[in-house]
Amino acid sequence: MDTLSREIRLAHRPVGLPRESDFELAETRIPELGDKDLLVRNIFMSVDPYMRGRMTDRPSYVPPFQIGEPLAGACVGQVVASRNPLFQGGDYVSSARGWREYFVSDGADLIKIDPRLAPIQAYLGPLGMPGMTAYVGLLHIGLPKPGETVFVSAASGAVGSVVCQIAKIKGCRAIGSAGSREKVAWLKNDAGIDGAFNYKEAGDLVAEVGKHCPKGIDVYFENVGGRHLEAALEHMNLFGRMVICGMISQYNATEPEPGPRNLFYVTTKRLTVRGFIVSDHLDRRSQFLAEMSQWIAEGRVRWKETIIGGIENAPKAFLALFKGENFGKMLVRIGPDPAV
Repeated sequence: MDTLSREIRLAHRPVGLPRESDFELAETRIPELGDKDLLVRNIFMSVDPYMRGRMTDRPSYVPPFQIGEPLAGACVGQVVASRNPLFQGGDYVSSARGWREYFVSDGADLIKIDPRLAPIQAYLGPLGMPGMTAYVGLLHIGLPKPGETVFVSAASGAVGSVVCQIAKIKGCRAIGSAGSREKVAWLKNDAGIDGAFNYKEAGDLVAEVGKHCPKGIDVYFENVGGRHLEAALEHMNLFGRMVICGMISQYNATEPEPGPRNLFYVTTKRLTVRGFIVSDHLDRRSQFLAEMSQWIAEGRVRWKETIIGGIENAPKAFLALFKGENFGKMLVRIGPDPAV
């Protein structure tokens, strides 16, 4: 067993779009296992847009990352040594101890995962936080009804793509925006949604959304903000629901963004606008896993992954999120999976 583990630390607090120099690769020695401890070797880790907010020192729903400390995020790995009776060597686990090759745990922060249900990295995608975000946001906040129109921004991403497919499972008409022709083709041909468009080629976003949603929007699942939010507001139906999951277009802004200019539609159309954080809904995790596992087994939910190799390349993978270089879930492969 190696005695050293590499990890990514926050070197500087970014201003605007982060740079690779805001991160540093460091080595640390793996401590000896105490009673009931276990050692986990990470295999995949996730990079997610929300992590940008944690790089700024301000109050939020999660504490900020600290300078000189390893970053954290969702990951899946395998137990390689254990003194904990609840875990055995070879068990696969998920945790929030990403951005490092190895870590020691007492087991309290680990969840066992079943590699027979899906590839282990799916627990960072449709069976993980993105999938549960889509599930909770659409079904328990958006409250879609059969026959309604659901419009999703960033529809080919890890969250948006699952939202679109759950909407179809529930009998809705699903429309999505994405950032390339390839992503649009996948949404229509593989994810099976009713319509999709490349927002980068749409000169008039309001008109483009209207073309694909001629009967208006009943549920808008927001991942982008900015022009997308204004366009959706123009086409929301009376008593529509807007599920505010994220606004990636604004995460690196150094000054507050103006608008939306047509926010008064919230009043005139009697809209429900609700933001949410998936960690507030962990009581629904068992129900989510049961339903999502069944949908995956039936081939009703599909997903895409962009995988970058090496812990040293984790910052590059993170920065690529803000350039739209990922197709589906962005993952970093930290080490080999012995089962593959």
